[in-house]
Amino acid sequence: MADRSGRNGIDLVDDRAVGKLLAYENGTPAGVVVYFVMDGAPAALVAVHTVVEPGHEGKGIGSALVREFYAIAGREGVPVVPLCPYAAKWASRHPDEAPQAPAELVERAKEQLTSHPELY
Repeated sequence: MADRSGRNGIDLVDDRAVGKLLAYENGTPAGVVVYFVMDGAPAALVAVHTVVEPGHEGKGIGSALVREFYAIAGREGVPVVPLCPYAAKWASRHPDEAPQAPAELVERAKEQLTSHPELY
């Protein structure tokens, strides 16, 4: 698991084994990006769901999660496929931080998710 301390008491932890980027606010679970690593070449990180826990909304946690998700992909040299509506909207608002994935990669990710609903 990779751990990254953020500002304002927000810590982000990438638990690759279960496909979750977790946010903790002062040690309390505050949010998550559920994702999977796409099979085949080229590889990609596929965001399928973003949740901010009740009581933690409006603090930038969702944005911090998606920003870090893109940063992780950037450090690994792989694209992000934002199938999650929140991640897709965030990416459209931050094109400098969120390069668009090729259309064929998006289609492959959708097919893999459809074939393996347990990834959601």
